[in-house]
Amino acid sequence: MKPLVIVNPRAGGGRAGDAFGELKPIIERALGAIDVAFTERSAHAIDLARDATNEGRPLLVALGGDGTLHEVANGVLDSGGDKTAIGFIGQGTGGDFRRSLGIEHRLDRYLAAIVGGRERRIDAARATFADDAGREASRWFVNVLSAGIGGLVDRYVAKASRSLGSTLTYAIATARALAESDPTSIACTVHRGDTREQLTFDAYVVAVCNGGSFGSGMRIAPMAQIDDGRLEVVVMSASSRLGFAAYGAKMYKGTHLGEPGVAHFSCDAIDLALAPGPAGRSVLLDIDGEPIGALPVRIAIKRSALRVRA
Repeated sequence: MKPLVIVNPRAGGGRAGDAFGELKPIIERALGAIDVAFTERSAHAIDLARDATNEGRPLLVALGGDGTLHEVANGVLDSGGDKTAIGFIGQGTGGDFRRSLGIEHRLDRYLAAIVGGRERRIDAARATFADDAGREASRWFVNVLSAGIGGLVDRYVAKASRSLGSTLTYAIATARALAESDPTSIACTVHRGDTREQLTFDAYVVAVCNGGSFGSGMRIAPMAQIDDGRLEVVVMSASSRLGFAAYGAKMYKGTHLGEPGVAHFSCDAIDLALAPGPAGRSVLLDIDGEPIGALPVRIAIKRSALRVRA
């Protein structure tokens, strides 16, 4: 059965759709005959990947951004598709998960990873949260879930022009979100095997990481490994917005850990919720770079959940 390339034509501000006519013959020279499906709406790639997995396709290729890969992974994982592998051709804004895969942002490198035959078993985490209508929903994530300003940043990035480039786009969105945000008191239940620990933080961001970077290259959890069965949790607090903004350059270098107001710990599951306080508060979620839902959220890692060509 032919590989299915799932294309998000809106990725990268529409560049993926514009470029696909030129990319397709190059992809076919590397992979041979392919089938192609274009996404038409949010979460469409989940449905396409789920159907393809149920058909027994051995290889799905996500062509788009981190959000496209996120959706394809969800479709495969929802189907329990242990015989289906995923490849990735990055054409989006952030490019954070390919950093965790160690793939250089070049078409030949993406294709070499797909056709090279080397597969990695990577972990995935299941998050159960409140959707935008307040109903319980769930998603898998392969990279990072963050609670706090990250969800607001995603919403601004989604509306922004990509003409400034990914790093500057995220930097502007982060500055705008920070100007509108205050630290929020978040209660955590941390699970490590059979043990539990209760923690409370006043934080701008709580990042629960399978992969190491988010926000177009911020190395939020440089110690994270996508195949070690652990979640790395980084809590970013500060005494002021200016103090939090000062972490920005350090996050791109991965040198923010150990700074005052930054905490890190590992676990295999975690629950996050608003600590008791005034009514009407909301903390948005960012899941693999997508603005999806709000607290409360329950997260648990599943080891070796997904086959990825890398």
